[in-house]
Amino acid sequence: MSALEPRGPEVTQQPPGPVVSPALERPLAVDTGPDALGPEAGVLSRTYRALSIGIIAVVLLIAFEATAVGTAMPVAARELNGVEVYAFAFSSYFTTSLLGMVVAGQWADRDGPLRPLATGIAAFAVGLVLSGTATAMWLFILGRAVQGLGGGLVIVALYVVIGRAYPEHLRPKILAAFAASWIIPSIVGPLASGTVTEQLGWRWVFLGIPALVVFPLALALPAIRRMTSGPADPSAPRPPFDRRRIRLALAISVGAGLLQYSAQDLVWLSLIPAAAGAALLVPAVLGLLPKGTYRAARGLPSVVLLRGVAAGSFIAAESFIPLMLVTQRGLSPTMAGFSLAAGGLTWAAGSFLQSRPWMEPYREKLMAAGMVLCGLAIAAAPTVLIDAVPVWTLAVTWALGCFGMGMVIASTAVMLLKLSAPEEAGANSAALQISDGLSNIMLLAAGGAAFAALGGGAVGHHGAAAASSSGGSHPAAFAVVFIPMAVVAILGAWVTTRLKPSAPETV
Repeated sequence: MSALEPRGPEVTQQPPGPVVSPALERPLAVDTGPDALGPEAGVLSRTYRALSIGIIAVVLLIAFEATAVGTAMPVAARELNGVEVYAFAFSSYFTTSLLGMVVAGQWADRDGPLRPLATGIAAFAVGLVLSGTATAMWLFILGRAVQGLGGGLVIVALYVVIGRAYPEHLRPKILAAFAASWIIPSIVGPLASGTVTEQLGWRWVFLGIPALVVFPLALALPAIRRMTSGPADPSAPRPPFDRRRIRLALAISVGAGLLQYSAQDLVWLSLIPAAAGAALLVPAVLGLLPKGTYRAARGLPSVVLLRGVAAGSFIAAESFIPLMLVTQRGLSPTMAGFSLAAGGLTWAAGSFLQSRPWMEPYREKLMAAGMVLCGLAIAAAPTVLIDAVPVWTLAVTWALGCFGMGMVIASTAVMLLKLSAPEEAGANSAALQISDGLSNIMLLAAGGAAFAALGGGAVGHHGAAAASSSGGSHPAAFAVVFIPMAVVAILGAWVTTRLKPSAPETV
């Protein structure tokens, strides 16, 4: 799952109530209303009903796209004679979404989340139409790139909406609702997409989704305009766009694309684009993520780091599960995909657990437990390479890993809120999503390169993969993917000990 997909875009932002950050020792917002409504006002109360239903509809749109498009993608690539560049249909989405995230962060801090959200949804729909009407693979990839730009705008803008519109005690609940909104798409999406692809053609999977844009736009945008329009502090000077950060975001996108390209072709000449990608990527990442992220500095940097560690390790491992089940245990692609369906339910359950008020004092411990579950699930996945191990055991262990991810991913968003001031909402949300998306790209590329080096097949995204034409993938190729990702996930359990900011010194 991706930054946009991963079982539910985790959305959060600045507290609009009279909250003071113990780390920053300054008000996070002015007492403008939502907190004053009291704890009895829920996410579906009269005050928030239209907004909640509208933004959940946006999440449903993204969820259906993520689950449906992955099913139709192999057929599209084959019909457009683009199987050899199949991976770029996915990497183009991720790389442009990184740029969209940074732009959205500045745009939302400057003008409020309404415009970047509306623009992002429109670009998302335009990208789907471009891909659905493509007559050549390069046009298809271009459509995916436009769609990724829109997705990056949407996810960050949603974070800002949540932070501005909802009081702190409701944010975990709306995050849980977002995760729950992925349940139906994760179960129905692949089956519906497969049926449409077989009966009507793959193009209708792409062309049908934009019709779903109308409802969230009609419901969410008026509520967003009413509750969160304009900058966080209307009396403050309107900040200009930080062109340096936008250039760094562009460097991240190009650098990540070059690294992914080099990982697809394991020859010596691949070192040239790899070196160029690293030269662009490293300084850009250091410039866009909070200072100290790479060394797990306490507080916000570790929250951002944990998001990348959790999402990247889990998604990179999950991408290889259907391929492993098809090539090593003989399952059909549909059955292999459904082996992960229960994860949508348990992911939502984990997110629901973290939303309970009585869990707040134990949030860091909850996140540590979630990372341990994630690491154990990844480590247990390759045991199905042993014929004596029933295939259903993977579905069970992966469901437990998804439960842990539900606790962790939503909690990183909740903690980001507590450590962010209103004027930093967009930038910090963008950093969180950059960490998520970049980690997905890098660990997928590393896992794919290791997999190919040990005789694996040609891998697509989210399990949309095909075994090599030489006769299937070697079991060791799967082990070399899962074991390192499990180690990364367990490392994330240590990062959870660094989430609380250092206590201020007393005189």
